[in-house]
Amino acid sequence: MLFSSYRNLLARKQSARLDKHSDLGWKLFGKAPLRENAQKDSKRIQKEYEDKAGRPSKPPSPKQNVRKNLDFEPLSTTALILEDRPANLPAKPAEEAQKHRQQYEEMVVQAKKRELKEAQRRKKQLEERCRVEESIGNAVLTWNNEILPNWETMWCSRKVRDLWWQGIPPSVRGKVWSLAIGNELNITHELFDICLARAKERWRSFSTGASEVENEDAGFSAADREASLELIKLDISRTFPNLCIFQQGGPYHDMLHSILGAYTCYRPDVGYVQGMSFIAAVLILNLDTADAFIAFSNLLNKPCQMAFFRVDHGLMLTYFAAFEVFFEENLPKLFAHFKKNNLTPDIYLIDWIFTLYSKSLPLDLACRIWDVFCRDGEEFLFRTALGILKLFEDILTKMDFIHMAQFLTRLPEDLPAEELFASIATIQMQSRNKKWAQVLTALQKDSREMEKGSCSGNSHSAPSRPHAATPLLFQTDTRAAEKSGHSLSLIPNTGVGLKQNKHKNS
Repeated sequence: MLFSSYRNLLARKQSARLDKHSDLGWKLFGKAPLRENAQKDSKRIQKEYEDKAGRPSKPPSPKQNVRKNLDFEPLSTTALILEDRPANLPAKPAEEAQKHRQQYEEMVVQAKKRELKEAQRRKKQLEERCRVEESIGNAVLTWNNEILPNWETMWCSRKVRDLWWQGIPPSVRGKVWSLAIGNELNITHELFDICLARAKERWRSFSTGASEVENEDAGFSAADREASLELIKLDISRTFPNLCIFQQGGPYHDMLHSILGAYTCYRPDVGYVQGMSFIAAVLILNLDTADAFIAFSNLLNKPCQMAFFRVDHGLMLTYFAAFEVFFEENLPKLFAHFKKNNLTPDIYLIDWIFTLYSKSLPLDLACRIWDVFCRDGEEFLFRTALGILKLFEDILTKMDFIHMAQFLTRLPEDLPAEELFASIATIQMQSRNKKWAQVLTALQKDSREMEKGSCSGNSHSAPSRPHAATPLLFQTDTRAAEKSGHSLSLIPNTGVGLKQNKHKNS
């Protein structure tokens, strides 16, 4: 009973306190109490102003009544244009209100046009994506069910060649590349394991400071082998850096390191050359480690790749000369411009050939170049180069030596695949009824005859082939720069260098 009386007394005190607060209003930060007739005062002020201005007072619209109940004021263009001014401000003149209404309607029309255009663009993109996906799906079925089971009889057919040009589906690309490259070296998975084991043993010996020299590597100094291993480590960190999968800690770092290390043991006469890491990386993205090593070794054993990676100066110059024959045949105006500015092919072709365009072009586009390269061989590498030059012919003809060299060693990153392949398709690899192989063979024959004549007419011994570590890239750039009167320091670094020469004279 006593407790019940105490609770009733407490409730009455709390009710009285609330009534007192409602009478005084909520004082916050010294704010004056709210007046009950505040809303009436604002309405009376507006009515007095309208009476003085001679404008009839308009009853509040239902929309205004709704807005009064909102806890916030919408801040938007429509609110500024369509809504009447606040009640405590003069109303808009009729002309201004009409002008704002017209502006708003124009804004709405433009916004609808933009939305319609964007919707059409998205719809077109979606349709194109569906078309591409459907085309890839059909191509995968064709490759898996018709071509791959009958590879020997179908790979050179017209139908397969057309599919090859359109691009091999990623899911079967590795298998097609392996078949197209072949395995003339008869490398097995067991041989890869042996080479990899030797590479790991060599890495351990260098890390522990051991100086053992294997019998098969007796012709190569420890300094050369150590420089090659260090170069592999450095180049892996610079291989497709945007993907972040080949760098230290990435999922494909060890695979790339294993393939390059195993190759240096498999071909110690070639060793490691900058640019190999990009080729191996592309193969790793499409094949298992052992199969990638087999394809990598056989690919580098092709005549063109071996000439470049072993730095056979004479043969490399022959390839450049053959390229210029078809360059002049297909793009005479640009060819004359290059000659005028002394821009030789070695300045831009070395980077493209060493990495098979995987460093110079977007990766998906480079893979399509590889598709047709596996079909047509080395000829397509130089045909692609001419296609790139043709695509940018109008731009290049307005540049000088320095800007042309910079542009060709740093091609645009958004290079459209269809435009490039359309440009490549217009290149004719035939000069005076001679195809690429015939022109190259004729130039090689002429080169050999000139060497024989030079040897027979000279009492001194013929100069030996340059050491494989000679930095040809810097030699050619220096020669071209001297011809044009420019400094070598202005020529951009293509990122492709050769093994450092540990035996150069002091």
